[in-house]
Amino acid sequence: MKAMLVNERRELVWSDVPDPVMKEDEMRIEIHAAALNRADLLQRQGKYPSPPGCPEWMGLEISGRVVEMGETAERESRWKIGDEVCALLGGGGYAQYASVRYDMAMPVPKGLTLMEAAALPEAYATSWLNLFLEGRLEAGQTAFIPAGAGGLSSVAIPLAKAFGARVITTVLSEEQKERIENLGADRVIISTRERVADVLKMEEAAGRPIHVAMDCLSGTMLGECLPYMAKGGYWIVISTLTGVETRLLLRPLLTKGLHLVGSMLRSRTPQMKAVILSQLVEQVWPKIEDGSIRPSIYKVLPIGQAEEAHAILERGENVGKVVLQVR
Repeated sequence: MKAMLVNERRELVWSDVPDPVMKEDEMRIEIHAAALNRADLLQRQGKYPSPPGCPEWMGLEISGRVVEMGETAERESRWKIGDEVCALLGGGGYAQYASVRYDMAMPVPKGLTLMEAAALPEAYATSWLNLFLEGRLEAGQTAFIPAGAGGLSSVAIPLAKAFGARVITTVLSEEQKERIENLGADRVIISTRERVADVLKMEEAAGRPIHVAMDCLSGTMLGECLPYMAKGGYWIVISTLTGVETRLLLRPLLTKGLHLVGSMLRSRTPQMKAVILSQLVEQVWPKIEDGSIRPSIYKVLPIGQAEEAHAILERGENVGKVVLQVR
């Protein structure tokens, strides 16, 4: 089969590789689409290698059809050959085929194409884990989801809104603010015009403190904003795109009983990931199927244009997911 490898010049090359070995609890999926994540860019740079046992090439979420099943997968799972699925991978999605544990696959929600379904597993699992399992977000609470123009926020903001939360986000410009209007955020901070911490301080004074933050930026903003959270609030650090250091006042952490949590989906056990995916199918898929939530696709490109797809993420021009079409 073919897969997208990274050569010594960090170029993407569609190359011949051995077919994936399928274990008894796995299924072989004929890949039709693979969605991009910022982790792919880091992996390409050599900073975020695939976990042990996973293919070396990139790709954390795919959609396609089941073409072969291991004995255990056939006996214990709901799946059968020919089923359309989307799946969460440790790596290896930029390819023609992938071998996937049967409990890492989910049905394609009714009404969605395979291109749309490819954009679900990683982004929705990350958002569900950090907003609702780590952050314990409830209806009527306020969620802070910065970097509103990013691909992950295009999932997380509508997801939080669909479950009754109020959402605050940040963007860099008026143009970005206009581009994310459809996501439904209640307050959009243009961080080049307003200091984020000042806005959150005003929100707290108005009785609308942050209960849960899903923070992909971190850096100095984290320490500046943490004091304005609600009592018992959860600040979940999922990445450090704007810096790995912050100055933190410990008094608010102590007096408000705040929780500062580091969280990575990739490091979770397969069993935990399976729980997250089963909760998505049970609680989130119905909202996708009734139109309450809709995956946001910025652009679909053929796998041969993977370089351009990566460039879109590097430039930060996408609102919504970028998807590579394999078939």
